[in-house]
Amino acid sequence: MGYCGVKMCIFEKILKLMNNLIGEFDCKLDSKSRFTMPSQLKKQFGQDDQFSFVMNRGFEKCLVLYPLSEWKKISDELSKLNIYKKKERNFLRYFLRGATNLTLDGNNRLLLPKTLMLYAEIEKDIILFAQFNRVEIWAKTLYENLLTDEPDDFATLAEDVMGADNESL
Repeated sequence: MGYCGVKMCIFEKILKLMNNLIGEFDCKLDSKSRFTMPSQLKKQFGQDDQFSFVMNRGFEKCLVLYPLSEWKKISDELSKLNIYKKKERNFLRYFLRGATNLTLDGNNRLLLPKTLMLYAEIEKDIILFAQFNRVEIWAKTLYENLLTDEPDDFATLAEDVMGADNESL
């Protein structure tokens, strides 16, 4: 963790316990389709989660990067699905399609697989959007377009999703 003030050390410990990733990070791919993991993001991963990841297709043309420990939790849940039900088989195929194990190299870089880059329309500039237990990876132009399409009444959307009478809370 290195030297830090007391408040910062406590904050880093809380983040690691919660696996509560947060932040947006601009990155560029090099000529071999690698990007450097931002140090501020890497610090948020637990000690065991700083080097091994799984990446797969996300929704709305993004990629999703999971620390290996989180991917194992997801895999445990997925393994409970019934492969004899067509809907569940199809879900597994679509969800797992393109899933790839990745490891940071000695220079803290991750290599983006070409098939996943094509899916996400990634060329050079990317945004890493950290949220909770995962990191979405977006082509910068797609991410910016997504954010300019903010609903006219975000307050109503927030109430619908997070309101007190929401059964999922």
